[in-house]
Amino acid sequence: MTERIMAAADRLFYRKGIRTVGVDAVAAEAGISKRSLYDTFPSKDALVAAYLRRRILPFPTTDQSPADQVLALFDQLHSRFAEGDFRGCPFVNAVTELAEDCETARAIASDYKEERRRHIASLLTKAGAPCPDLLASQITLLFEGAIASMLVRQDPTIAMQARAAAAVLMRASDAEVQTKSGRLLAGY
Repeated sequence: MTERIMAAADRLFYRKGIRTVGVDAVAAEAGISKRSLYDTFPSKDALVAAYLRRRILPFPTTDQSPADQVLALFDQLHSRFAEGDFRGCPFVNAVTELAEDCETARAIASDYKEERRRHIASLLTKAGAPCPDLLASQITLLFEGAIASMLVRQDPTIAMQARAAAAVLMRASDAEVQTKSGRLLAGY
């Protein structure tokens, strides 16, 4: 039953927004009673927290070079944009919608965003970047900016523009950052 509730919450919260979707709607979408939902999740805040935690996926493991793995994050973002149902980052959406009402959602979102930045920093360290933490913060800003721009402009190519900017930043860091093919990052 938990999986049905989570799938329903994920669909509804992402498509319609957390504030506009009540527990009645989640229960109906899951095909259960409101009481059964509350037996599993004692409050809407607990359900929202579970929804956000479910959205945290492990970073893919690949045999690509570290630099290529950083750029692949933008490729994945482009694919997500191109699906046509992109409604923004669910973590940012939750923090925006709930404002001061849910510190748990803010903490989950903050932890998730920092985890991605640390993942990028780790890849940049492996790639030989001289200041991987700073560069990771800059690349993360490009990533987040691409998400915001996509919402306004509805242009999936924004992710590829951000990818190109990330490649420029990586080159400018004076690192001996090599792609899988062995060439220095030049354009993309």
